Amino acid sequence: MIYRYKATIPQSKNFVRIYEVRASSTLYAFHLFLLNDLSFSPDQQVFFRTFNGTGNHMRECGLFDTGDGSMDQIRLETIHKKGEKNLHYVFDIFRGRYLALEFEGIEEELPRKTYPRTIMERGGDPDQFREEQVGLDMNFDECESA
Repeated sequence: MIYRYKATIPQSKNFVRIYEVRASSTLYAFHLFLLNDLSFSPDQQVFFRTFNGTGNHMRECGLFDTGDGSMDQIRLETIHKKGEKNLHYVFDIFRGRYLALEFEGIEEELPRKTYPRTIMERGGDPDQFREEQVGLDMNFDECESA
């Protein structure tokens, strides 16, 4: 069984990804995939927040267990069965920036496909360390005053 998630970033109108992930995958496996897909640094603290169908925050799962379980202990199918379908992948804990992962449905696993996988993407990868993207057309005077 495959879960489909639509990924957006609230601060970005251009960024959209559609991911397909095996239901049996752990949050940690999904985290490793997101690191690679978005070209994020692997040495930064990140965590997942789970939300129920009415948008209530249910738990936080990080690399280390802080009471709700760690990423490597929790499978997507487990949180889905508890009604926790939507996720926030917090990739910048200091600014509270996150990737909103909205559950879109269940798909059948296709033979000869590897999962997780990106099936649609729009917009460039977000910069993990900078909230606003700096344009390449800035001149040196603007850089010094910023």
